[in-house]
Amino acid sequence: MKLTGNTIFITGGGSGIGRALAEALHKLGNKDIISGRSKERLEETIQANPGISAVELNVQDPASIEAAAKQLIEEHPDLNVLVNNAGIIQPDDAGGVIDEDVLVSTVKTNLLGPIRMTSALIEHLKSKEEAVVINTTSILGFMPLAATAVYSATKAALHTYTLSQRYMLKDTSVKVLEIVPPWVQSNNDEPRAMPLASFIEATIKVLGTDTDEVLVEEAKMFRNNPGPNEGVFVTQFNDSMRSQPPKIH
Repeated sequence: MKLTGNTIFITGGGSGIGRALAEALHKLGNKDIISGRSKERLEETIQANPGISAVELNVQDPASIEAAAKQLIEEHPDLNVLVNNAGIIQPDDAGGVIDEDVLVSTVKTNLLGPIRMTSALIEHLKSKEEAVVINTTSILGFMPLAATAVYSATKAALHTYTLSQRYMLKDTSVKVLEIVPPWVQSNNDEPRAMPLASFIEATIKVLGTDTDEVLVEEAKMFRNNPGPNEGVFVTQFNDSMRSQPPKIH
């Protein structure tokens, strides 16, 4: 992916990975538009980064997605990069009764949101000489955290959707990338997680190559796990997490 001269829309751009990615890409000479659930965080991001703008969007609402897409195309006709980054992670109990609100909100945000957002913009993106769709998944799509089973499942689903999307768009001007973050200090101070600044720096370097999957070194062990004996690693991973539970916001 070329790292400068783009017009980029980033969902979930008011905090965490989304904000840090928007700021890094903005500094490289891109025009960034962000969206997020918190108007206060969006305003903070805009004030701290003159030149970044924002649009109102609720990724759980199809009507809001359609309205945002229309606004983006009208106000930013040169838009050529979509980053589906918005996501929520909530604890659940796959061994018990699943909270309906947790289930529905997580699936709507993490899976239906990116699918709907891309669908709303895809014909516009196809009209550009160089366009990119970036889906942010997670190592938990390959190595599920049992305490957040629904979140992990949505990221696994988004990964497979990305593979299909890449195939269907292979003869167009639209390139489909996947960012697969490891555990990152995104809106948390978890000492076992990768510092956000280090993750963004490494991610930008990989993003500027010709790869389809944007993987930092810290993510590769988990990304490479799926296989006939993947359950062994999953059990070891979750046993370690159970002994020292992660902070889930």
